[in-house]
Amino acid sequence: MLRSKGKQIVFVTNNSTKSRADYQKKLESLGISASVNEVFGSSYSAAIYISRILRLPKHQSTVFVLGESGIETELDSESIPHIGGTDETYNRLIEPKDYTAIASGEALDPSVGVVLAGLDFHVNYLKLAYALAYLRRGAKFLATNVDVTLPSAGSLFPGAGAIGAPLVAMMGGEKPTALGKPSQAMMDAIEGKFKFDRARTCMVGDRLDTDIRFGIEGGLGGTLCVMTGVTRSKAEWEGEGAKIYPTAWVKELGDLKE
Repeated sequence: MLRSKGKQIVFVTNNSTKSRADYQKKLESLGISASVNEVFGSSYSAAIYISRILRLPKHQSTVFVLGESGIETELDSESIPHIGGTDETYNRLIEPKDYTAIASGEALDPSVGVVLAGLDFHVNYLKLAYALAYLRRGAKFLATNVDVTLPSAGSLFPGAGAIGAPLVAMMGGEKPTALGKPSQAMMDAIEGKFKFDRARTCMVGDRLDTDIRFGIEGGLGGTLCVMTGVTRSKAEWEGEGAKIYPTAWVKELGDLKE
């Protein structure tokens, strides 16, 4: 419908577990035509930020990943070296010898200059211990996004923000630079790639504190809240003390056809 009217479409997602190619396949399976270049995920946003903005020195250009293969794929697309992530070496219980090796630096990779936290379905004490050690040695703290929950199967589960939260606490409240919605670093990156007019752009999403806030703070022409995700009721923005208000809302995307 939108394409037939000549509208440019960008699919923006905070889910760091999938690469752009993965999401393109998912969209196609749902009957939604899309190209890889129309997908802009938080993993890709983080990779772009690391390679084109941080410009780390070669001797400290490796990324320690708390996350899944989606992050690794996008880091690879920007030729960024990485460790951690889905490496089975880290998917085990910590042992007494690990404490000594990590504390002394023997077990650490001296080329790590970034700790990137995303949604990790296999996060454990060992991974957090490594991440903390790298941060204490001066590695930059980044996050694909800081959503503390994610909707699935009609309920809420821990999100990427919950993975990075222990590190925030251990680092005395130091928060990571977030590269997903509602971070405007992501908006700037999207604008840089797609060259769109913000005043003529509408953000469509199902979560007030990420999608709708992203559009409002980005100065877009409008925002549309779809009641099929975390946000399920108008009471969330009509109640006393509400600070985020969508321009319009629909119960589901299919309503747009009516």
